[in-house]
Amino acid sequence: MLDVNLQSVKTNPWLRGVLLIGLIALALWMARSKLYSFTSETAFTTITGEHIVLKALHGKPVLVTFWATSCPSCIKEIPHLVTLYKQFHSRGLEIIAIAMAYDRPNQVVAMTREQKLPYLVVLDITSEYARQFGRVWATPTTLLIDQNGTVAKRKIGAFELMDMQARIEQLLKG
Repeated sequence: MLDVNLQSVKTNPWLRGVLLIGLIALALWMARSKLYSFTSETAFTTITGEHIVLKALHGKPVLVTFWATSCPSCIKEIPHLVTLYKQFHSRGLEIIAIAMAYDRPNQVVAMTREQKLPYLVVLDITSEYARQFGRVWATPTTLLIDQNGTVAKRKIGAFELMDMQARIEQLLKG
C-alpha cells in the first residue's frame, strides 16, 4: 500500500511530480468544463426579428461563427459559410453568425443584405453570447456543435472549408 503523507510529498520528487500533474489535469478539466455556459435555453433574436432557442435545434448540427464587418478574415470566410449552408442546410445544418459587440448594427445589417447571407445573423450587443460560447475575443471564431449540444470543434481564425465539410458530413452521418 502506498503511504503518502505531507512530509513524503515534500521530500520525494516523484510524488511531487505526480501530485503536480494531477493538479494540472484537474485545473484543465475544471477550466474546460466551465468554458461554455450556453445551454439549450440560450436564445437569439436575429436581425430579421426571428427568435431562435438552441433547444429547438437539438438533433441538428449547428455552426456558430463570431465575426465582425471590420474583420478581413471574416469577410473572406463568408463564401465558405454560404457554401456550407447550401451544401448542408437541407440535411439539417443550421448556421448562426454572431456579430461582435463592437460591430455597428447598421453595418451588420447592410453587409448581410449586400452579401445576401442565407443563414441566421445575430447581434451580440452586450457580449453575452461571446461569454456563453467560451469567452470569444477573436474573430473569426467558429464552433461546430453536434446534435447533442456538445462542441465538436472550436476554431479561432479562419477555418479550412474542406476540413469543416468533412466534420459536418461526419456529424450528419452519425
